Amino acid sequence: MTKHQKLSVESLLSSLGSPAADRDYRPGHQRMHALLVDMNLNRPGLRIRIAGTNGKGSTAFMLAHALQRAGLAVGLYTSPHIHTFNERIRIHGKPVTDAEIIPALEGMVSAAMSIGASYFEVATALALSLFSRARVDVEILEAGVGARMDATTAVPADMALMTPIALDHQAWLGETLSAIADEKAYAMQDCRWAISAPQADDVAEILQRHRADIEFVSGEEDFPPLKMAGDYQRCNASLAYAAIRRLCVEGEVAADLPLMMKVVAETEVPGRLQHIRWHHRHIWLDAAHNMHAVRALLPSLHALANPFDGILVFTRGDRNLADALPLLRPFTRRLVAQHYPAGCCDANYDSLQNALDAEIAGKENGSFLVLGSFTSVAASESWLMENRESAS
Repeated sequence: MTKHQKLSVESLLSSLGSPAADRDYRPGHQRMHALLVDMNLNRPGLRIRIAGTNGKGSTAFMLAHALQRAGLAVGLYTSPHIHTFNERIRIHGKPVTDAEIIPALEGMVSAAMSIGASYFEVATALALSLFSRARVDVEILEAGVGARMDATTAVPADMALMTPIALDHQAWLGETLSAIADEKAYAMQDCRWAISAPQADDVAEILQRHRADIEFVSGEEDFPPLKMAGDYQRCNASLAYAAIRRLCVEGEVAADLPLMMKVVAETEVPGRLQHIRWHHRHIWLDAAHNMHAVRALLPSLHALANPFDGILVFTRGDRNLADALPLLRPFTRRLVAQHYPAGCCDANYDSLQNALDAEIAGKENGSFLVLGSFTSVAASESWLMENRESAS
């Protein structure tokens, strides 16, 4: 890039690969340490890691929302993003701006390229840098693929939260649930407190082997009605609330616990059974991309539509959810499944948007569910916005 070309976040990141943690995952902390060595980061009062398979993002948003209401300055790092990279890094509840990102990123990209750092590693280092400059009180870091050698475990943390663990990312973490649980359990290393959502017995045993004092939440807390659809969100809410309660008990945070429970319940997160009223149609978007996530959705589907006029499953070829399709079929009049090659490109967006045009645009007063990934959510939202004036 010449000095005459306008810098942008995406142009700076374009040389680092595709923005998907599981396609550029490179185990090891050496590159992260090399990126961070000269940053002189300010250590926050609290740093919280969130690992697991599903529910990490929802739990992170709920926890951040509540801690902000408790008066703390919170830095939140999640992935992937839906529309813009900036969504991954939030300070005081708002995505960071290009004006904040570009100076920090510009000084990081050449070093990242020289050491072979991945997109996710650079994003993580960037988040830590911006949180340090903002001097936040709390950093909440959502793990990428794994935990033992994940970029987010390259820096020490005070608390680890474990969401439900299931089969996913087997190419990186192991072929069995036990192997994956063992890998993710390392998110608890060096933390003062470790709290887990309910887990399968064999997973719970592995977590306890790594951390004898781990606290398991019941998932049965008496929450007010959650703003987000999906019964499974109660598990995420319980985990976020348990973290706040522990921090209050330990004297790390001063907060009114009934208020914290209410704030957790009020949290909304994009792309998680996100409801969109589009002309006379009801459309739900969810980034469910593995069997565990689809199973978690099933108990909530009849309450949304009985049945749906269409369920569209749009995933990458290596995550085609073929095993989940029979589970979804009873909930819909029409089930459409497509997959796209690894790598995000315009052709993939076009394919999904053509399917949306065929299945949704011509059906008035219908109810539809789109599943698959954050890429699917982004493409669906874009299509809905582009066609908001043309639908009948």
